[in-house]
Amino acid sequence: MAETFSSSDAQYLPIYGRGTTDNNIPYESLLRLLRSHSPTSSQLFSYLALFVSVGTLLFLLGISVTAAAIGFIVFLPLIIISSPIWVPVFVVVGGFLSVAGFLLGTLALASWTYRYYRGMHPVGSDQMDYARGRIYDTAAHVKDYAREYGGYFHGRAKDAAPGA
Repeated sequence: MAETFSSSDAQYLPIYGRGTTDNNIPYESLLRLLRSHSPTSSQLFSYLALFVSVGTLLFLLGISVTAAAIGFIVFLPLIIISSPIWVPVFVVVGGFLSVAGFLLGTLALASWTYRYYRGMHPVGSDQMDYARGRIYDTAAHVKDYAREYGGYFHGRAKDAAPGA
């Protein structure tokens, strides 16, 4: 079957070329489309800077991993010989740092709580007040919703089991 077009279908046909010349080259519209979506020179420069910096960081990462592996291989005999000393040292130092970290965190929390309840407005107190307000509003909304629709469900339960 031959395809026929009416004059109203002409608006949906692609327009090739510029329309003012007799040279209707189909790829000119494609080139115009590609040029309109191509990155600007500043975007190209930022891509170049990104690739250079990522490449440099990957190169430095490779050097660091290689140096760490070679250092581990070279010092492995010394580590094995002196391991009876290192294991207790790591346990004691790790335990001390853990206890010190938990103590510091507890003191920071106690200090923040004291300042908050004394009204000194520590860092983050505005966010705390906002969160408390949101929780209160949500709880009030749920309470009102339960009051409004709770009677409906209780009435249905009585209808379903009249002897209960």
